[in-house]
Amino acid sequence: MQLLAARTAVLDGRLVTPGWVLFDNVVQETGEGIPPARVLNAATAHSTLVDGVLCPGLVDIQLNGAFGIDFAEATDDEWVAVAQQLTSTGVTAFVPTLITAPVAELARRLGEYGAHAARMTRAPAAARPLGMHIEGPFLAERRRGAHRADLLCDPTPELVDSLVDASAGNLSYLTLAPERTGAIEAIRRLISNGVRVALGHTDADAATVRAAADAGATLVTHLYNAQRPMRHRDPGTVGAALTDPRLTCGLIVDLHHVVPIAVEVAFRAALGRIALVTDAVAAMGMPAGRYELGGDRVDVAPGLPPRRADGAIAGSALRMDEAVANSVQHCGVDVETAINAATRVAAHAVGRGDLGTLAPQAAADLTWLGDDLLARRTWVGGELAWSRDREPSASVGAAP
Repeated sequence: MQLLAARTAVLDGRLVTPGWVLFDNVVQETGEGIPPARVLNAATAHSTLVDGVLCPGLVDIQLNGAFGIDFAEATDDEWVAVAQQLTSTGVTAFVPTLITAPVAELARRLGEYGAHAARMTRAPAAARPLGMHIEGPFLAERRRGAHRADLLCDPTPELVDSLVDASAGNLSYLTLAPERTGAIEAIRRLISNGVRVALGHTDADAATVRAAADAGATLVTHLYNAQRPMRHRDPGTVGAALTDPRLTCGLIVDLHHVVPIAVEVAFRAALGRIALVTDAVAAMGMPAGRYELGGDRVDVAPGLPPRRADGAIAGSALRMDEAVANSVQHCGVDVETAINAATRVAAHAVGRGDLGTLAPQAAADLTWLGDDLLARRTWVGGELAWSRDREPSASVGAAP
């Protein structure tokens, strides 16, 4: 078994100084303070991290692609390549996203996903796939963002069933606009088939959002963006999302999609219900240039988010560890809250209580973030998956 001791750690959602984790493929034991002799004796390897933060592996529940690869067009090998490279960003589990396309095409991709997931799961040093997210095509035209207007449609029982059937249980959640004709019934239909529902790209008023939550919706896709804003006489989607305890809200903290004060407002209003997401496209981890999102061209200028030819923001180039760092360094969010938003809150939102936490019997997925809150090392299932420096550094010393 391995032992990691750290001057600062997030254990079972709580920041401790110092703390330690004893693990093999799962977490065996954690503790605050200096590891006791019995724990030191049980460990076959022991390292002490003297800077940064030891925390659960980061969980990204909205990812369209990365490292030059768009999931809508990815080959089997490319799916594996993304999963393996994600660990360099501190991510140990993720939900790949497909945006609006013809329903038949989405169904085909869902049908293929099982084989991709099996390969990613077997691949060494790869982040865990957690089922798919379909964002569209049941969205509001007025709030469509980068989604194609000609492909938007109502969620009829036949279309919903075609996606559920094709997924063979691999559809984690689906984003829809609850004001579309048939949407409330579609939410019930999806929930009854084990598929979570997120509200997004919507012009719904607060009453409609509450009705959707009554029907079983539990998530909100990229809070603030492409949804009816909050006004003092019309609380809209945003107001309902921030005040309804049943809804977990995804939030893109790249400092472009949402300005810092709005990020701070979200965390203060919905503490414990904000899940950091990247909504990253193929441009993540790549230089500025031209990429694809759902088969459409997006352009990325240095330091700016991806945009379609019509100027609409189209996802992000954000890394998950950067989302944590931005939240703390620019938005007034404390380290514990930011890390929980990128780990346990996100994992629980997609039904994975065994991930996103360092607690006994949880998966041994760990990330060591440096003082800059960017990934230094990442472990998946107890195995070192990535290290900024494969050689031992002054920050890590083996126990005598």
